[in-house]
Amino acid sequence: MARGESVLETGIDAAALKPAECDVSRATGLAFDTVVIDYEGREHLPERGTLETLAVTHELHLTTPVRADGFDPLGDDSLLDRIPEEARRVLVAGHAAYLEESERSRALAPRFGAAIAEAPDAWVGTEGVERIALATGATQFELLGRSTERDVRALRAAGFDGEIAVYAPTVLTDDADAVLDAVGAYVARRRPVARALPPDAPTDAGAEGRARDVLLAAAGDFALVGTPKAIRERIDGLREAGADTIVGYPARGIESFLD
Repeated sequence: MARGESVLETGIDAAALKPAECDVSRATGLAFDTVVIDYEGREHLPERGTLETLAVTHELHLTTPVRADGFDPLGDDSLLDRIPEEARRVLVAGHAAYLEESERSRALAPRFGAAIAEAPDAWVGTEGVERIALATGATQFELLGRSTERDVRALRAAGFDGEIAVYAPTVLTDDADAVLDAVGAYVARRRPVARALPPDAPTDAGAEGRARDVLLAAAGDFALVGTPKAIRERIDGLREAGADTIVGYPARGIESFLD
């Protein structure tokens, strides 16, 4: 099998990389033209030279939290100088884990509005700010969930004709233990899953009984898991509903997208 062939069989359009987990310059070895780099705090923001190199070889998108110092369009936006002109931004509210208390309290709507005015080609992450994101009219960057297909259909039926991108952790195996080790903790944080889990249950391959059943079912809802063929069928459903771009995060490491 050619390098990257198995992941290409899934129909995924782009890879999302976390700079705290891997050297993002390795994206040059991926079989994708589009790469999204997640924000995991200022200390993990790639150097401008790295981003410039990737922007030449790929369509590069960089997640930028509009409340965070350095990316705040109504305050400190000094980190924007690190983003090459060729790169596109993904505007998000920002996960609380990567924000200071003072940043978390900042108003979102005016910051999204100002950021879109500066970067009209940006994608907008919808998680937790769906109405604000939709009001921008920009590409909607959805996090895969149980209702994603239904939600995308509803957007199209309501007349939204902009682009819709869907982000999903991806596990290229149907081995249950491998799936839980890769995305068990991730899906356990999703609110409906957390409510259904027994207290203090393991979320990795050590999960048993009801906890294991809940986590494996949730992995199928909130992530792309299974053989390339099975993942392709899920992606075909998302496209039929109206999604344009599927962004996969290699939950078992960048190597799983390089094989």
